[in-house]
Amino acid sequence: MELNHLSSQIIKAAIKIHKELGPGLLESVYQSCMIIEINAMGMRVQPEVPVTIFYNGHKVHDDGFKIDLLVNDTIIVELKSVEKVRDVHKKQLLTYLRLAKKPLGLLINFNEVMLKDGITRIINNQSV
Repeated sequence: MELNHLSSQIIKAAIKIHKELGPGLLESVYQSCMIIEINAMGMRVQPEVPVTIFYNGHKVHDDGFKIDLLVNDTIIVELKSVEKVRDVHKKQLLTYLRLAKKPLGLLINFNEVMLKDGITRIINNQSV
């Protein structure tokens, strides 16, 4: 499935959930709902994928960093339910994209009145 189509399907799932449940719930609630919706669309979704860090060919860290959702082994989805998305959230997603060598990430903040205001698309220009 092409990246733009795949990302638009993920966004549709998030909008559906947001319309049903609204803002202000825990991130874990939205994550569970996203897994249900993405699976229902026929896509593969992996929750809580560990991010391993390598340096000069050596594994130096593999505990603590987790991707919220990895869809079709291509798109990283980071979910938030915060008052305001900050630069640190965007940098976190970009770091995950680079470490996992994935081309595209979606940062979705469910704590917005209009969900479209809480969606940020981040491209990894260094993906392999």
